Amino acid sequence: MTNKDYQELYPTWPQEPGVYRFLGEEGKILYVGKAKNLKNRLSSYFGSTKGMAYKTRVMVKHASSIEFTLVDTETDALLLENTLIKRFQPPYNVMLKDGKSYNYICIKNERFPRVFITRRVIRDGSTYFGPYTSKGRLKTILDLVKQLFPLRTCTLNLSEKNIEKGSFGSMKVPCLEYQIKNCQAPCVKLESETEYNEKIEQIKNLLKGNFGPVKRHFQQKMLDHAEKMEFEKAHELKEKLTAFEDYQGKSTVVSTTIRDVDVFSIAGDEKFAYVNYIKVVNGAIINTYTQELVKNLDDDEQELLAYVIPELREKFQSIASEIIVPFEVGSGEEELTVTVPKIGDKKKLLELSEKNVHYFLLQKKKEEASKTGKQTSAERILRTLQSDLHMSDVPLHIECFDNSNMQGSYPVSSCVVFKNAKPSKSDYRHYNVKTVQGPNDFASMEEVVYRRYKRLLSEAQPLPQLIIIDGGKGQLSAAVKSLEALGILDKVTVVGIAKRLEEIFFPGDSVPLYINKKSESLKLIQQARNEAHRFAITFHRNKRSQDFTKTELHDIPGVGEKTAEKLLKSFGSVKKLREASREDVEKVAGKAVTGKIWTYFGKEV
Repeated sequence: MTNKDYQELYPTWPQEPGVYRFLGEEGKILYVGKAKNLKNRLSSYFGSTKGMAYKTRVMVKHASSIEFTLVDTETDALLLENTLIKRFQPPYNVMLKDGKSYNYICIKNERFPRVFITRRVIRDGSTYFGPYTSKGRLKTILDLVKQLFPLRTCTLNLSEKNIEKGSFGSMKVPCLEYQIKNCQAPCVKLESETEYNEKIEQIKNLLKGNFGPVKRHFQQKMLDHAEKMEFEKAHELKEKLTAFEDYQGKSTVVSTTIRDVDVFSIAGDEKFAYVNYIKVVNGAIINTYTQELVKNLDDDEQELLAYVIPELREKFQSIASEIIVPFEVGSGEEELTVTVPKIGDKKKLLELSEKNVHYFLLQKKKEEASKTGKQTSAERILRTLQSDLHMSDVPLHIECFDNSNMQGSYPVSSCVVFKNAKPSKSDYRHYNVKTVQGPNDFASMEEVVYRRYKRLLSEAQPLPQLIIIDGGKGQLSAAVKSLEALGILDKVTVVGIAKRLEEIFFPGDSVPLYINKKSESLKLIQQARNEAHRFAITFHRNKRSQDFTKTELHDIPGVGEKTAEKLLKSFGSVKKLREASREDVEKVAGKAVTGKIWTYFGKEV
């Protein structure tokens, strides 16, 4: 992708979390990335390449388009990125290809359930919370759960029969785990099954983010401790409860309760409809796609959605037995379940799809508006300038020339370049006038204009649409001579601007053009003229300063480059050197050289 492509796409990117894909020419995914702010992250690929890895620059160069999917949180983006990388194995992704999965908290489906961390989701009726992107945070949460709700961690079969018999293999008494207070020993009926299951329910509430019931549970326990004058225990419970309050519920991107489903949503305008499709396999989003449809006069969303669902399912080879849609539609397949969810994980997936399709529609509207709608300020100014100067083309590329000299000494010229009404400083050029002797602005202008466009022609570089000459009819006529000599006068528009009355002169026309002083187009011409003058005078001063230093010191016999540099560094200027004492100069240049300097300055030796 080029920076021009970036400039066109930039206004359509959202400042929201999401996952983006760089696609190659054939639609192959080259790279998958996540972002807390899609607009900022994608922009980073198209700014300065300084510090950017070579592989990244190559990837951007080979990409032909960018797709993205909005999600609710940065965590959701991380999880979807993980799923897509493992699914498509993009060549420019290195991380997340090892097949590892994220961690879950499992509440095992058994009598006196255990709670533990696992990577494997086994659909045996157990309850899973997650996935969690930070294993460190997950362990902290699980440690807090165990502190608040002591549970068993042993793998003993605590069936009712075994508990009644007290038969647990070699164990006949409460285990070491009970003795260190990590377990209330349900195996020997020191804790009832009802009490144990109450703790499990509160753990589920905590992991779901349902803090209300948990708070009431602990508030009652804190009151009980307070009544017993156990204030330290009450305070400990309060601190542990507070630690959970920043915990977020499980992600909508990966679900352990949803297996294979297809999610569809639709949005549209008068001419087009857009259907977003999310493919979910084993609870994970593995693909997203938005289909554009041309609407007929009598088409409604229900008919369009019913039409496109089979097409998309076939295109992405879906075998899911359930589809999630925003309203009832005919599926055309007898064994296909159609779900219009109202709450829960399926509703969240539908909302995610609707969010993406509505943003896709918004992007389309912005793209259309950028093509046919309101002009940018630069476009407006340039079109006004085109009209004011009666030009056939919009002056996207403007160049302006100015001369600078001091009574004919140190003659220089400048050429500044404006592109899309903005200075393009990397294209600025300054010139030492070579063929002109004495103060002759006309001849200087003729020389530098000729040199500038002879160079552009020899390098096959594009010519500007507009050339501005800082000066009146004389400078303009000199520039025209060079353009005629190069055979390009009919290919460009050239004007001169006289400073006093801001008159605009055209070649061969003695009557100047006056543009309204408040006009944006005149202000652009003035900006270019002022920038050319600034650039020329700066170059002139630098050259004069350098040359002055050379004539004053380098012309003294016996004073070399290094000695002159030391003297200027010590005294700051030739003037201060003249005013310095002989002793001070000798300390820098020595007696012999100081004597020569004193002779040159006409001082007594």
